[in-house]
Amino acid sequence: MKWPSGLKATPELLEMVSRRTLLASECAYSAVTRMELLGYPGITAAEERLIGDRLSKFTYRAITTEIEDLAIALCRARKVKLPDAIIAATAIYHGLELLTSDIALLSIVRSASSA
Repeated sequence: MKWPSGLKATPELLEMVSRRTLLASECAYSAVTRMELLGYPGITAAEERLIGDRLSKFTYRAITTEIEDLAIALCRARKVKLPDAIIAATAIYHGLELLTSDIALLSIVRSASSA
């Protein structure tokens, strides 16, 4: 299977995912994640289908007012970009573990979840 060129398939990310037993039914994604994955300029139709197929197996988490409020609080409290704040807020609100290679984003979720 070809990994879509727009996705960051770093060795660290692949290692992190390969160490886990992940069931699609236990995974979720944020509205922002979908927009980021599908919004790359030059994405091919095959890549778009592959991403859509993968995401269809996961639970979609929409941006609610509660998630907006959490994202606003994260932006005010920490230097974080709005898309990352929304992804973090989605994970925090739903009590989800965030799988990411972004150490700063992971730190935000972990510190907010333990507060």
